[in-house]
Amino acid sequence: MRSPAPKVSALPAEHRERLMAYAEDVYFEAGDRLFEEQRHADRFWIVKTGAVNLDAKVPGRGSPVIETLRHGELVGLSWLFPPYLSQSGAEAMTPVRAYAFDATAVRAMCRTDQAFGSAVYYWVGSILAHRLQVTRVRLLDLYAPHGSGIMA
Repeated sequence: MRSPAPKVSALPAEHRERLMAYAEDVYFEAGDRLFEEQRHADRFWIVKTGAVNLDAKVPGRGSPVIETLRHGELVGLSWLFPPYLSQSGAEAMTPVRAYAFDATAVRAMCRTDQAFGSAVYYWVGSILAHRLQVTRVRLLDLYAPHGSGIMA
């Protein structure tokens, strides 16, 4: 069983409140695209209800689902790291209610308030590290030879 990804509640209360002051309530129907791979990442979302699939284009195989994100999880990581290009796509698997954030405004807050910026970078970095670990385990499950002694 994997540990859950860090959620917005992992931010210290004062920084979480400051971030949430910039939240905009949005709604997506099942099948709506939130963003596309290799496009400018100018927004990010925190899922309130529903599920969002992250996908990646694979030549000859379409866009397989990489991960499904649910309540409290951050959708979109590329908004914080130059060159601000999405490394995956995202589609609402079910109807989704979410908080949307303007990435430019949040990055500006990160630059002007060092404590806030440090907390946001740590939070997003923790999520990125978690997703890389989950992906590593998934790849080992798929491709490691059984009985090879490779442990996750």
